[in-house]
Amino acid sequence: MEERLQKFLANQGVCSRRKAEEAILAGKVKVNGKVVNQLGTKINPEKDEIEFENKKINNNTKKVYILLNKPIGYVTTMKDQFERPTVMELIKDVKEHVVPVGRLDMYTSGALIFSNDGDFIFEVTHPKHEITKTYQVTLKGIITEGEIENLQNGVDIGECITRPAKVRIMKIDKEKQISRIEIVIHEGKNRQVRRMCEGVGKKVLALHRSKIGLLSVKDLKLGEWRYLKLSEISSLLRKN
Repeated sequence: MEERLQKFLANQGVCSRRKAEEAILAGKVKVNGKVVNQLGTKINPEKDEIEFENKKINNNTKKVYILLNKPIGYVTTMKDQFERPTVMELIKDVKEHVVPVGRLDMYTSGALIFSNDGDFIFEVTHPKHEITKTYQVTLKGIITEGEIENLQNGVDIGECITRPAKVRIMKIDKEKQISRIEIVIHEGKNRQVRRMCEGVGKKVLALHRSKIGLLSVKDLKLGEWRYLKLSEISSLLRKN
């Protein structure tokens, strides 16, 4: 059965469909030894030999969905040009070729999903589905009600004003002069939570993503991962 080349690459967990399209247009994909640069190209996964950046891509039909509690100090990439530790090292026992679904910066810990299901990756990462992300944030200084209100209503982070967020105070330590808050957003701008807090004059001391949708990492130690249940996969594909 034929399918579009970019969909096949996404479904094998090579990259997102958008990245696959970019790779095809850049001449980085071969079908049966010949470079293909047309987005309309269809292939037969059972018969055709596909290469992505000179690596043969096997037709893997087993779909895998993983939740990792990422520690600080790892970059969310397949391979880092500066040879820093990557999140792929934390799931090296997974036999299937999977990719991170979204990202966390090097100094943020918490929930990170991996999969080789291109359609699932597209659904979870597309902004229109508004999947929530919950962050626990430790801030320098005592946060005020006005600053909480600003975070809730939207903050100018340069490229845009963020959409309304849910924010609550978890703990105030006047002696240590720190505040702990929880922020729930469904956008995914680069370093968004850090930039939101900086936008109201607060420095982030620690940042942890505790949930993606209803998925929590509270039962996973930092660096541990587990496979998702079917009910959890389904919950992500429903608006929450």
